[in-house]
Amino acid sequence: MTDSDGAVRVLLVDDHTVVRSGLSAFLSTEPAMRVVGEAGDGRTALQQLAVLERSGDLPDVVLMDLQMPVMDGVEATREVKRRWPDVEVVAVTSFVEEAKVRAALEAGATGYLLKDADAEEVAGAIRAAVAGEMHLDPAAAKALTASLRAPRSAVDELTAREREVLTLVAAGCSNRQIGRHLGTAERTARTHVSNILAKLGLASRTQAALWAVKEGLVPAEGQQVG
Repeated sequence: MTDSDGAVRVLLVDDHTVVRSGLSAFLSTEPAMRVVGEAGDGRTALQQLAVLERSGDLPDVVLMDLQMPVMDGVEATREVKRRWPDVEVVAVTSFVEEAKVRAALEAGATGYLLKDADAEEVAGAIRAAVAGEMHLDPAAAKALTASLRAPRSAVDELTAREREVLTLVAAGCSNRQIGRHLGTAERTARTHVSNILAKLGLASRTQAALWAVKEGLVPAEGQQVG
């Protein structure tokens, strides 16, 4: 869904003009990225997306502030993923709060950045989102990992194949990559991932990956979440 020249299209959503200006200035220096629009709140972002869709310039990634008036970033993210499921959302906020991290990821965000992230981390999160990978600020990952408490009996319910799939999810593999690794169709890999989430009582691939690391099923260095 990138431009014909390979550039990643990005929509900036933040209620602070100076933040949007700073991000826009940085992304303008990235030859493989292009800002296609800006919005100061979630509702305006949805209106922008509708306009961009009609013009054939729908973004690949939305950088979404979580704390905004009119419609906050969590609600806006949920609506973006409902209406435009192929558009990835990276949540951006000034603080780490486990409830906010969880809410953003459950709403469909692919990544979670702090506003003090350096330019390279922002670019890396955008690239990861386009590649179907997850990117979490280390502090956010730590906060979320500490909150995950799946019962041990749930672990025992996983089949050997599901454990294998879980390690691939923790390594940041997409459903297509998992299917290729297993020699099965992408939809089969998707079914495995859904079953794993249901058995563990988790809401997202990111939570599953962090949980796998926390439980020692995969080494922490194999984690691709920031």
